[in-house]
Amino acid sequence: MGVIEDVYDDLETDVAFEKFEAAVEDKVEQMGGLADEETAAMLIAHELRDEEVEGVADIEPGMEDVKFLAKVMSIGELRTFERDGEDEDGRVANVEVADETGRIRISLWDNMAVGALESLEVGDVLRIAGRPKEGYNGVEVSVDKVEPDPDAEVDVQMQDTYRVEDLSLGLSDVNLKGRVLSTDSVRTFDRDDGTEGRVANLTLGDPTGRIRVTLWDEKADLTDAFEPDDTVEVVDGYVRERDGSLELHVGNRGAVEELDEDVEYVPETTDVERLELGQTVDIAGGVIETDPKRTFDRDDGSEGQVRNIRVKDGTGDIRVAMWGEKADTDVDLADYVVITDVEIKDGWQEDLEASAGWRSTISVMDEAPDGANAGESADDAQAQTQSQGLGAFDGSESGAASNGESASSDADSDSDPDDGDVEEFTGTVVQAGDPVVLDDGTETRSVETNESLQLGEEVTVRGAVREGRIDATEVASKNH
Repeated sequence: MGVIEDVYDDLETDVAFEKFEAAVEDKVEQMGGLADEETAAMLIAHELRDEEVEGVADIEPGMEDVKFLAKVMSIGELRTFERDGEDEDGRVANVEVADETGRIRISLWDNMAVGALESLEVGDVLRIAGRPKEGYNGVEVSVDKVEPDPDAEVDVQMQDTYRVEDLSLGLSDVNLKGRVLSTDSVRTFDRDDGTEGRVANLTLGDPTGRIRVTLWDEKADLTDAFEPDDTVEVVDGYVRERDGSLELHVGNRGAVEELDEDVEYVPETTDVERLELGQTVDIAGGVIETDPKRTFDRDDGSEGQVRNIRVKDGTGDIRVAMWGEKADTDVDLADYVVITDVEIKDGWQEDLEASAGWRSTISVMDEAPDGANAGESADDAQAQTQSQGLGAFDGSESGAASNGESASSDADSDSDPDDGDVEEFTGTVVQAGDPVVLDDGTETRSVETNESLQLGEEVTVRGAVREGRIDATEVASKNH
């Protein structure tokens, strides 16, 4: 056995011996007789060891060059761009490849890009050499050399349809079916080039989890086409990361289509009795209190809004502050709701409070999912609404909200009038309907009356107290 074979046998590599031997001979010729075959073979082996990686997961930005074997998962479109100081446009195509350890995007340039699109197919196995860099969707490899290897095998399964648990950063051409949990309104923004962009979000769930879907530009209008509990399929989406969480994005190539089938979603929620300050969790239960939406002025002069509800499961209940657009969610007494990504904060009188912000979703479900700790029935929840409170602020709307303090009310008053006693109470209407809720700045009372009262109206009521409410026989408005 020759010296070249000896060095090759000690080298763990996927490179064929014939290619290794040819590289050694080229090295001997390049060095003009300064190295014999053994020295040249050791030099080639050293280069291979430095460049080859165990798998895609080992590739990191900052590596000078890498070589690896991977399977083609998807092939992007050929794009052209202008090069500074050159007449000829540049060309690039992105290809998603994967092995058993992970997935990565490779960029092919100019003639290599054209040739790849003409000859490559999904499922091909490639030998790739290139330079890693930090890309928009994570680590990418700018390819220097690439060639198919039909004899090699990479054990990666191809997927036509993904589930939420299958998603990973950098995936593209993603088709995913899910149940609509919530939708947001379309928002506009200014791009750096002066054009106006549009974006909207919806949240989908499937048996394996949930994902926030971001719809761009003309696709943003799709959010108005769907309602919670609809079943849809995202077509040709791509996965990105925001604030540490994965999102599924839909651009010009993608679509969201309604499906006539059911997709099950069972949230993994935390029991109310197990909530702790500082957590970000999902909760679920029946709605036993609803407060009116309130508006307030922020320190920057903009106007905000908040609405409070109280949610009860089989272990306890908690007040939920719904901020911004979430305050417009159509939630009524006795609804069963699932609220995701709520922050547990200090609330009124040292109680905990759940804060539902921009990342949260609020889903009103037809019924509690199987296995959910639903707590009470709809009738039980309806019966517990007799002491609803102001809910948002305790006499200082803009101060509490703008300083990020709790949005809880002082609805749970220390006063507990005896049933049958006649009581007179003066306050401002903070909830109209049945029951009417009055607030005098220090105390909130529920009132039974047939009078038609308006929000913000100041009234004095008088009547017997029954089960904690004033059964008003006299109502006098100070606004008239």
